[in-house]
Amino acid sequence: MNRHMQYLATQAAAGKLSRREFLGKAAALGFTAVSANLLLSSAAKAAGPQKGGTIRLGLQGGSTTDSLDPALVTNTVGLMVTRLWGETLVELADDGGIEGKLAESYEASADAQTWTFKLRQGVAYSNGQNVTADDVVKTMERHSGEDTKSGALGIMRGIKDVRADGDSVVFELDSPNADLPYLLADYHLAIQPNGGKDDPAAAIGTGPYIMKSVEPGVRFVAEKNPNYWDDTVGHAETIELIVINDDTARVAALQSGQVHMVNRVPPRTAKLVGRAPNVTVHTTSGPGHYVFIMHTNTAPFDNKDLRLALKYGINRQEMVDKILNGYGTVGNDTPINASYPMYTELEQRQFDPDKAMFHLKKSGHDGSILLRTSDNSFPGAPDASALFQQSLSSAGIQLDVKREPNDGYWSEVWNAKPFCTSYWGGRPTQDQMFTTAYLSTADWNDTRFNNEQFDQMLVAARGELDVAKRTQMYADMSTILRDEGGLICPMFNDFVEATTDKVDGWVEGIPGQVLMNGYAASKLWVKA
Repeated sequence: MNRHMQYLATQAAAGKLSRREFLGKAAALGFTAVSANLLLSSAAKAAGPQKGGTIRLGLQGGSTTDSLDPALVTNTVGLMVTRLWGETLVELADDGGIEGKLAESYEASADAQTWTFKLRQGVAYSNGQNVTADDVVKTMERHSGEDTKSGALGIMRGIKDVRADGDSVVFELDSPNADLPYLLADYHLAIQPNGGKDDPAAAIGTGPYIMKSVEPGVRFVAEKNPNYWDDTVGHAETIELIVINDDTARVAALQSGQVHMVNRVPPRTAKLVGRAPNVTVHTTSGPGHYVFIMHTNTAPFDNKDLRLALKYGINRQEMVDKILNGYGTVGNDTPINASYPMYTELEQRQFDPDKAMFHLKKSGHDGSILLRTSDNSFPGAPDASALFQQSLSSAGIQLDVKREPNDGYWSEVWNAKPFCTSYWGGRPTQDQMFTTAYLSTADWNDTRFNNEQFDQMLVAARGELDVAKRTQMYADMSTILRDEGGLICPMFNDFVEATTDKVDGWVEGIPGQVLMNGYAASKLWVKA
């Protein structure tokens, strides 16, 4: 290897040379972009994470109505904040498997109906109190009570009993479930002292940071937890999360150096943003999807033919082309795509104005239909709603679009109004996605979907050890949901995010949620 190239890579890894400058010098020396990037990555790893400094994030998705209670987290800002101060029993690994967090190990009975999680010893909360098995039990209780508003309620309904057994926690299930560790990785289930029953929004947890300033919808500041148990994360001394819901302002903050990373780079400008010498745009394909959701228990959406009229009246490919600018794929009115391990491709529903008109007449509905939207639901949602309005008009369906304020959208519109735009980050497994949002009893059942056959099949699939049979069951459930449900899913979106050359440690292709499954703030570091 050219010694000068090695030197340049070392300089770039140390932040003394921008990535753009490094690639330019590498090209002049005859190195391809691929080989240069590999060398830069190796140099960065060799240098190791740098400790100290402040990482600033500019995030879309925050609101003044947001809560620090992990049970009530509904958006990206809430996810990122929870990741700073809280931890779950287990977590999704970079390769898509499960790794321990507060649980150092786990094992299942032969029938996968009893699971035992052994707790990591010597882990303390930010208040100095040691984590106990009883805390875990009470956390699960808080998320499973009939009066809870937890986003994890659907997950908890399949758990019959949770008990402490010394330094371990034992879960007894209603029926076998090979996916239980994936369910317990849900970010709502951050372990709290006494389960969070005393003060669920106190942000006392075992994470790498301690919250110091909290201004919902505006700004959050966290400082390094000096007693954090894992020295592989939490490199920066301070994390500052700034809520910037406006796309233009958020990108401008990144380009000017006000922040070091942003979520939701607008697809229409992503390539342009990536040309800046100090910025790298990261794209990750996965289960995230942008949706239009109808309450199936509320008129006129309680009529199957009316729902089908709307589903046939949407031009999915047009939305992928014009809203995602190619950063995504066409959806099919189910939340499951090829990123899931047991995926079966269904016949694609096509835009068909004639079928839309047929089902509209059959429904007997007369008059306009109101759709509520906001930029806070997903990037370009108002534009997508306008495209939907246009495509429906060709089928003789009048859609009225009401643009709602960004602030308060997740508390006042989503899961409250009968027809609105929304998004889902997806989940690692079909069971978790279906259980969280489409089980009839799930608190986050935002389409009010209630299908007894679907519910029964979902429970049965959890205990089915024959992969072929289980795959077919998930395909059947997707078909039921596509044809009977209140979900209109026109597109699966790539996560489009960006960082400046002032930070390092980004890993491409991390599965799960946005920004490296929500851990970018604690896994990246400030370059020296």
